[in-house]
Amino acid sequence: MASLSLPTLPLRTLASTSSASSYSSAPLLHCSVPARLSFYSSQRRTTCPKLRCSRQFTVTCGTAITEINETQFNDTVLKANRPVLVEFVANWCGPCRLISPAMESLAQEYEDRLTVVKIDHDANPRLIEEYKVYGLPTLILFKNGQEVPESRREGAITKVKLKEYVDALLESISVS
Repeated sequence: MASLSLPTLPLRTLASTSSASSYSSAPLLHCSVPARLSFYSSQRRTTCPKLRCSRQFTVTCGTAITEINETQFNDTVLKANRPVLVEFVANWCGPCRLISPAMESLAQEYEDRLTVVKIDHDANPRLIEEYKVYGLPTLILFKNGQEVPESRREGAITKVKLKEYVDALLESISVS
């Protein structure tokens, strides 16, 4: 099984594996030992090797990113009066969880020039098919109801590269 070390991140997590309906704002990791994440699509657990415990979790967005669905897409993205960066993600997607903090930071930093929204891959199959989303996470920039040419990006990306990507896109569509 592949493992990945992650820093302690303050994400909203499911409180326990037995009460999947209640959320807590406890950190993803509760000790200083790096967790191991399983990237099998059927598992969403982190294991703390020090405390020998595990937690199920989902990636949720903070205040700067709005999660939308198929019914909101037209009004939120296609009819928007400014550029909209759409992030297609899934809870079981490891790279999606990795870029979540960078996306939140980007959304806050660019909030005066850009709207950032998140769409759950599994809950919105029509959009996935319509926009031919083959890899996750997928980022697509929309302006004036159209996908900006050459804006599509798949896979995890560092915060620095994410900023470079967005800056280049905003410059190409003349948004300052």
